[in-house]
Amino acid sequence: MKRIVCFVLLIAMLLCGCGARPKSSDQASFSHWNADAPALNALIEYVRAVTDKASPDYIPPADRIATFDMDGTLIGELFPTYLEDVMLMHRIFDDPTYMPDEDMLAFGLVIRDHAVDRTFPAGFEYEFSSHLAKAFAEMTPEEYDDYVTVFLASPVDGFAGMTYAKGYYLPMAEVIAYLLQNDFKCYIVSGSDRFTIRSFIKGVFELPSENCIGSDAKLEAKDQGEAEDYDYQFTDKDTLVRTEQLLVKDVKTSKVQQIAREIGKQPVLSFGNSSGDVSMHNYALYHNRYRSAAFQLIADDDVRDYGHPEKGPELRRQWEDMGFHVISMRDDWKTIYGENVVRTGEIHWYEDYADDKISEKISGMADFLGAA
Repeated sequence: MKRIVCFVLLIAMLLCGCGARPKSSDQASFSHWNADAPALNALIEYVRAVTDKASPDYIPPADRIATFDMDGTLIGELFPTYLEDVMLMHRIFDDPTYMPDEDMLAFGLVIRDHAVDRTFPAGFEYEFSSHLAKAFAEMTPEEYDDYVTVFLASPVDGFAGMTYAKGYYLPMAEVIAYLLQNDFKCYIVSGSDRFTIRSFIKGVFELPSENCIGSDAKLEAKDQGEAEDYDYQFTDKDTLVRTEQLLVKDVKTSKVQQIAREIGKQPVLSFGNSSGDVSMHNYALYHNRYRSAAFQLIADDDVRDYGHPEKGPELRRQWEDMGFHVISMRDDWKTIYGENVVRTGEIHWYEDYADDKISEKISGMADFLGAA
């Protein structure tokens, strides 16, 4: 009888998977997801397998690296355009302390005319980050953080009940929390400015600032002048400031290079939403000694957000053919920004930046600076 009891207990322990379970691995971690979402279940199955020491897919915690794009993957990019687009427009046309030159004004009009419908001219991405660097040159990192933080408190165009600081995807916040609970190291790898990312994540994602990888404007000592970095001695009288020189635009293969330089390990999980993330996904999937996976998000919800459901089927085929798991905002998520956030369908972008209003703002800024 004792042998029978021991045998039954042993079988029960094996069935329960004792001793090799992740800290949190079930649907209870994902209250903002629909339980039948294929991508969610693929993620849960993956995490269970790679955190189980008895599994052939086991990955040691030190090598559990997950990378996330930001815009359109963790935060909204459709209100009515990318976060940094809106912030740069604010800097150019609404900030009385900043007087843009003719080149900056002209670029502001390019953003105005092409951002909402994504008809950007060739080379826009790099030009954008170059102009962002120029617009905030001579600020210290702390001053830039303060500026971004104040801007993030602004209400979001096209929504009621949301500021830019709250414009993140609640289901994806759960993904990051779930991976952290299972001893993954999570990094944000984005085309946005590295310091914008650092400002945004505070109080949102439980990630340290060093886990933010993005486009970089050159920093230098404020009084460095023409001296080269390698030849200038930083002293107790110096402060770091941003410059208008763009060092890295962190998209496509640049993301792979940045990951290799700054993390030093190949990711096993990758999350993105656009062609700019495909290189990062492929870096995780190919020639990896561990089992790996990539997830691509589709903005196909036009009820709670400004997505394009008509593009969903073709995008799904495209991404699945590349070996990516597809996340549908419309089909897989119970909520995007929270039940108190409402898509109004009223975007004031073109009205706010109409030619006559821009002329008034530029004139007002010139008068303000002249009086100062």
